[in-house]
Amino acid sequence: MAWRGPEAGVGARGALALALLVLALCPPGARGRALEWFSAVVSTEYVDPQTNMTVWSVSESGRFGDSSPKEGAQGLVGVPRAPSGDLEGCEPDTRFFVPAPDGRGSAPWVALVARGGCTFKEKVLVAARRNASAVVLYNEEHYGNLTVPMSHAGTGNIVVIMISYPKGRELLELVQKGIPVTMTIGVGTRHVQEFISSQSVVFVAIAFITMMIISLAWLIFYYIQRFLYTGSQIGSQSHRKETKKVIGQLLLHTIKHGEKGIDVDAENCAVCIENFKVKDIIRILPCKHIFHRICIDPWLLDHRTCPMCKLDVIKALGYWGEPGDVQEMPAPESPPGRDLAANLSLTDDDGSDESSPPSASPSESEPQCDTSFKGDAGESTALLEAGRSDSRHGGPVS
Repeated sequence: MAWRGPEAGVGARGALALALLVLALCPPGARGRALEWFSAVVSTEYVDPQTNMTVWSVSESGRFGDSSPKEGAQGLVGVPRAPSGDLEGCEPDTRFFVPAPDGRGSAPWVALVARGGCTFKEKVLVAARRNASAVVLYNEEHYGNLTVPMSHAGTGNIVVIMISYPKGRELLELVQKGIPVTMTIGVGTRHVQEFISSQSVVFVAIAFITMMIISLAWLIFYYIQRFLYTGSQIGSQSHRKETKKVIGQLLLHTIKHGEKGIDVDAENCAVCIENFKVKDIIRILPCKHIFHRICIDPWLLDHRTCPMCKLDVIKALGYWGEPGDVQEMPAPESPPGRDLAANLSLTDDDGSDESSPPSASPSESEPQCDTSFKGDAGESTALLEAGRSDSRHGGPVS
């Protein structure tokens, strides 16, 4: 099985990731509604009774409610005066204490109430029933200087804003001391905040998860392929090593001057198509075909068969299937009077004797030999006949 490196899937994965990113950024209805809100400019003014000096401050620290008209308002600051000390202004009968300079009680006033206890709408309606010109809510303590959106639909045209907790507590303490505080509310900066719809969030999440699953599946497939490729390489190396050992059991012979059975001028190796020469080392196959050792060994490593008659050399040597299988074929006894060249002693250039390993029985190897002799009468494969002739005259094959 062919294995490809990680670069083979880079293009496909890159295109897939780009497509998913485009779909995630541009799905149907990806742009949700835009939240528009206005900040409020809050100005306060009062006379400090200790110094008899006017204290004036202005800051864009307020925020208009969602249903409030975006317009200015002005009046004296009033705080709830409930018997229970409720500063949230939730009770329907809540009255407000509005310190007025020179005892005037008919001036426009602004209700200052704390957040919590009831809904924003209920607070605004309670103050509106007391003819407040505006309602100012100050946030809870744990929010610090922050303000939050307020939803109070159905409260009419009364101005509603929220201020921070520190600012609200400062104004509350002044009013509770009876100091008249005049507040002026102005329209501040317009803010637009884009919100992504929940449908878009789900779509992007699904696209991201899908991309992660595809990437994980590709990684698993990649490492499985790599593992299989490595295993096949190891198996192939082991297979070639065992095959080389089996090939090493084939007979070797060095051609000498006056060699019987081999015409060095007429016969040639079927692999390299070159004539045999004196001192050439040849390999004798079980089918009695001969080849140069340096030619036939690489061929047998890859093909296992004789190039001329297609005999499976590995099986002919007595091995079943793969070379690694050590189960050998039972070798039957040779018939009397039959001498094989495979059982003869051959001498190499150094004069040392090389004996043949256990090989196939004559009943297995001889049919291929006879067939090859009939089909290739003019080829250089008469070694068997030469061996038989020498054995009848009592001479060894050298």
